[in-house]
Amino acid sequence: MSKETPLPNPRDNAKPLNYREQFQGREVTSRFIDPCEAAAKASLACMNKNDYDREQCLEYFQAYRDCKSAWLEQRKDDRRNGRPSS
Repeated sequence: MSKETPLPNPRDNAKPLNYREQFQGREVTSRFIDPCEAAAKASLACMNKNDYDREQCLEYFQAYRDCKSAWLEQRKDDRRNGRPSS
């Protein structure tokens, strides 16, 4: 028998990672870098664990939306204030 890994708390992933740190050290800035990757993976793990019953994972989806919204707002604010976005 394999032991199931418990799902993280959805709110743990509601805040994006610092996207500038994600871009640092890369030769090419990719539009595919996602500071909310942990929230996306958690929502997919929830779907897998609950046999794709969307109702069981609504908190995880909301945490991803909150994270993505905060990330986009952070980038907009950086652009408005002349800070580099990559």
